[in-house]
Amino acid sequence: MITLDILSDPICPWCYIGKANLDRALEARPEHALTIQWHPFQLNPDMPEGGMDRREYLETKFGGKENAVRIYSRIAGAAEAAGLKIDFGAIQRTPNTIDAHRLIHWAGLEGRQTAVVSRLFKAYFEEGRDIGDREVLLSIAEGVGLDREMIARLFDSGADLEDIRARDEHARQRGVTGVPTFVLANQHVLPGAQPTELWLQVIDEISERLKSEE
Repeated sequence: MITLDILSDPICPWCYIGKANLDRALEARPEHALTIQWHPFQLNPDMPEGGMDRREYLETKFGGKENAVRIYSRIAGAAEAAGLKIDFGAIQRTPNTIDAHRLIHWAGLEGRQTAVVSRLFKAYFEEGRDIGDREVLLSIAEGVGLDREMIARLFDSGADLEDIRARDEHARQRGVTGVPTFVLANQHVLPGAQPTELWLQVIDEISERLKSEE
């Protein structure tokens, strides 16, 4: 198996789009040789613990309402092309995602990492839920079969908080400036929401290479 490491943030629309494009390729090649691992990267590492009003956040980040509308119109078009139904109007707050990343990490230990990532994206972009809220995160954890009480205890204990921050910082030190960033076999870096066609090509090339090595 070949490892595909994905650095992402569950409030990043391009990460959701990139995942949808990759998922389509994986579904078309069910015998693929990829093992997927998700890694933390916070778009807003300095976000207040309780998050902030989304409109204020977007207008501050993109230099005004007009720029925010223009940029998100492009994102909405890309999301629709990827088959996603994002409800930007339902999103009231931009959360701090450190706890979401902790949950993704713990889910990985239980073999449910991609399931949690999928639910986080759906909760935020389609349901307008605040994925910085621990009750929302506990509901997501329980929904994919994780032990709700155990996850609650981990949140309260501060477990892996500094580890997630250190991994985020390590990615930046290695030159990652945005997400999604895909790293194939710890060698090839593919930044951005790559199209399904590229992933199909990658999967086919890997399959051919593995066959030739048998």
